[in-house]
Amino acid sequence: MAIRFASLGSGSKGNGTLVACGDHCLLVDCGFTIKETERRMARLGASPADLSAILVTHEHSDHMGGVGPLARKYRLPVYLTPGTLRARDIGSLPQVHLIEGHQPFVIGDIQVTPVAVPHDAREAAQFVFRSRGSSLGLLTDLGTITPHVESHFGDCDALVLEANHDPQMLAQGPYPPSLKRRVGGAYGHLSNQQAAGFLQRVGSDHLQHLVVAHISEKNNSLELAREALSDAAAKAANCIFACQQEGFDWLQVSSADVAPAPQDSLQMANAPAEAID
Repeated sequence: MAIRFASLGSGSKGNGTLVACGDHCLLVDCGFTIKETERRMARLGASPADLSAILVTHEHSDHMGGVGPLARKYRLPVYLTPGTLRARDIGSLPQVHLIEGHQPFVIGDIQVTPVAVPHDAREAAQFVFRSRGSSLGLLTDLGTITPHVESHFGDCDALVLEANHDPQMLAQGPYPPSLKRRVGGAYGHLSNQQAAGFLQRVGSDHLQHLVVAHISEKNNSLELAREALSDAAAKAANCIFACQQEGFDWLQVSSADVAPAPQDSLQMANAPAEAID
């Protein structure tokens, strides 16, 4: 029973990732209105009514802004850390599951491991998903790759990895100095070079899918991200660049004893370069 995953959108204007296995489908983050979430899920052949739960990485509006309304309309349980719950008032929720101490938990056939990450949020977490010999890591919104992060995400079969900014573009860009320090700091976002360094250390030749995500439209470009990650992208079986407008379509993670279907080694997900965020 393979893990499948797809994105509703990736960037500062809204995030949401679907992770499915067997009869269960999870939505990680929701930074869109109900109507927009329904539209984006329909494009992927899914509906909020299909969801088993919503998982939240942290309280920033591009990740959590739509969680409360969607959970209330569709009566969905929400999984999040206590710090994230306290950090943002999203009203009453039908059912809350607190992720205490970043301990693993199970939803259907999916084992979920929350991983603490350095980000400017109250108690941010990213996630590793495992099912029957296959694993998927979602790793965005962090300013530093710590040994703890590397130990959890270094051996995933598929990885969604942030490459948010180019340091030179950030330094010369339109953001005020305080925001530049925040984005480029230890609790901000990963640069192209930080993402490439992580992949160089852990290797990418074992990756069935490498998805480069959360690319800033003001402080990065598709060309710069592709150049910085070219070595890792060439070694991964399949590499795509997620976009803000359409995210990316369903991808499947094969178990260790099943060879993945051949794919193009490098591709863009559903949108031209100017749609990247």
